[in-house]
Amino acid sequence: MHEIKETDWKVLRHVHPLAVERFCERVLSEVTAVSHDRTQSYHERYRQIFKIIQNRDHEIARIFDNPRRSLALIMLAQMRREGLLTEEGFSSLSTESRGAIEMMLGTW
Repeated sequence: MHEIKETDWKVLRHVHPLAVERFCERVLSEVTAVSHDRTQSYHERYRQIFKIIQNRDHEIARIFDNPRRSLALIMLAQMRREGLLTEEGFSSLSTESRGAIEMMLGTW
């Protein structure tokens, strides 16, 4: 991995909170759908919501925790893979960083 450019680091610092919000919105939509599913008992819905939260908690930690320069490209690639990095955010990155991210996504 190459060192992330300062301009790309600034892009990450800008898109990070936006991507977290998108992730949380997605999770809350999933929880809302389960909570309104009247075909299941309250207990079944509770258990399913608990499982969703546990799984998504691991995902949010994997994708967003510990934003450091040494992990920046990996973090951006994970955001991209999950559909949390918009095309605008992705295109704001340098050609080198976009290439590195696309290479990572091709090997995952």
